[in-house]
Amino acid sequence: MHEINVMNLTAKERYKLLSGTVIPRPIAFVTTRSTESGKTNAAPFSFFSMLAGDPPLLSIAVGRKNGMMKDTARNAVASKELVIHAVHEELVSDMNQTAATLKPEESEIDLTSLSLVESTSIQVPGIKEALVRFECQLESHLPIHNDEGEISFDLLIARVKVMHLDETVYDKEKNYVLPAQLKPVARLSGPNYAGLGEFFSLKRPE
Repeated sequence: MHEINVMNLTAKERYKLLSGTVIPRPIAFVTTRSTESGKTNAAPFSFFSMLAGDPPLLSIAVGRKNGMMKDTARNAVASKELVIHAVHEELVSDMNQTAATLKPEESEIDLTSLSLVESTSIQVPGIKEALVRFECQLESHLPIHNDEGEISFDLLIARVKVMHLDETVYDKEKNYVLPAQLKPVARLSGPNYAGLGEFFSLKRPE
């Protein structure tokens, strides 16, 4: 067993090891709207998790670039609104295109074949082709400092207001999401992704 003191590693080395071991990670495909230009921004983030069901909270860590907030974090903090989408197999190629670095007044949606759809509870539009989308209000924003005292990423905690579930992935009678039909895509390290793979179940001890 190798023992590694992460404090002796560079930030890049730590990221490589952490992103290669904390796998698979769900992907938050996020749309926000600029309060300045009105453009809709879209970007994927794999440091993403469900925090709680009551209240319904999701978290996204958005890394900074050269100390500057990315469009997603800046827009979400300014407008207090965002839409988070689950990424399924047919969406992943277009999602990857939105990882391009653009100017704030440009929209990543224009790089894809995706289209926008109006939300019902917030002003930020969602992605029509997504099978699952969460309309959210920003619950809190936590700027996180690294060891040098610089803000290295922005932690966004989002409260889900409305969920949209495609009829192909949702059993309304049982109130159950069908993972085999959803076919979600997870992030590994580097350029690698994974599907769900084999299913199995375990009974919890009483």
